[in-house]
Amino acid sequence: MRSTAPKVLNEVAGRPIISWVVDAVRTAGVADLTVVVGHGAEAVSEVLPAGARSVVQEKQRGTGHAAQVATAAMGDLTGDVVLIVPGDSPLFRSETFAALLSAHAANDAACTVLTTRMPDPAGYGRVVREDGEVARIVEERDADAAARAIDEVAVSTYAFDGEALVAALGRLTAENDQGEFYLTDAVGLVGGLGMVAGFEIADHAEALGVNSHDQLATVEAAMRARINRGWMTAGVRMVDPDRVYVDASVTLEAGATIYPGVHLSGASRVAAGAVVGPDTFVIDSTIGRSARVWYSVVRGSEVGEYAEVGPYASLRPGTVLGAGTKAGTFVEVKASTIGRGSKVPHLSYIGDATIGEDSNIGAGTITCNYDGFRKHHTTIGSRVFIGSDTMLVAPVEIGDDAITGAGSVITRDVSPGALAVERSPQQEIPGYAERRARKADSEGE
Repeated sequence: MRSTAPKVLNEVAGRPIISWVVDAVRTAGVADLTVVVGHGAEAVSEVLPAGARSVVQEKQRGTGHAAQVATAAMGDLTGDVVLIVPGDSPLFRSETFAALLSAHAANDAACTVLTTRMPDPAGYGRVVREDGEVARIVEERDADAAARAIDEVAVSTYAFDGEALVAALGRLTAENDQGEFYLTDAVGLVGGLGMVAGFEIADHAEALGVNSHDQLATVEAAMRARINRGWMTAGVRMVDPDRVYVDASVTLEAGATIYPGVHLSGASRVAAGAVVGPDTFVIDSTIGRSARVWYSVVRGSEVGEYAEVGPYASLRPGTVLGAGTKAGTFVEVKASTIGRGSKVPHLSYIGDATIGEDSNIGAGTITCNYDGFRKHHTTIGSRVFIGSDTMLVAPVEIGDDAITGAGSVITRDVSPGALAVERSPQQEIPGYAERRARKADSEGE
């Protein structure tokens, strides 16, 4: 993938590829989990759940060699069933793995191969059957014309009898075009120890793997479509689901409405009746019941019920908007709490501040919170009216019911109920326009 990061740590819908696979396997009932790692082994191991075993494949000698490394670390497998899955196929459902294991047990097979039929099987190992059973799997690069014509393919997922698997792995050779040990060859070798069954799934998209950024984009789109369908089934309205991006970690309540161009990520939650979008990012934030957020970026914040955000607002981490509040057009709020019913309608910066209830912050208001060395706090009480273009030089406190005049620079605390005005007296110069015109004429001559 021309990337320094391990392939399986690329994210799909906000989660590493390997995490999708591991969760599906565990949900299917697999208790003892072994993950074979290679490039970036330490980084991959860090995202694995507690109790998962990671083993390093020092030399990349093929899938069969990876299975040998894994089984060597797993101990005695007599009487066990071993499920082998690829770590780069995040679309596999846990139900698919569970069904494969059930079919394997029902057939009392030595091996059950998960298969599907691809519209374009290029690159996949072809499943060669004899009398209905799987006789062998032929890798694409080793396939002749007859094998290439087969559209049933193996998707690197198998259920093996543990003892039969170990025996077959011990007989693998690297006599092939790549000089590698193929796990697919173990299927043919197991055939002498018991039945090899095939378990075909209808949805070939589940088996899509990731080996390029193009394939990653395809898988990402499929996963997001699956997530969106799930939320719409649960009662969430998505006006244009193809243009809505919801991470797996996000929670949506029935009755929420999501417009196009919305990205919801992290531990975000959108409550019933809330409307988000269009063109909005919500990251690790909560959007309350019946709130409205549009054309905005919300990060690490809480938006209360019936609050309104945007258009073109930026809520930075630590922001809490109370019920019925407003952070309007071109408003930035950072690490601040705005009380119930208070409004910052437009063109303002509120940083490191606390605002009480039912206050109004006029256009162009700035909380001057940084002196070049430290951040300082601004406190604005309830029912306060801050005039347009007021500079509040922190630390400063504006008492309840106070008013500041437009254009004021407030550097001292304002008492409750008081009017604070700080501006130069207005001067009027009669006849100035005529004098200016005469000057222009004379200089033009």
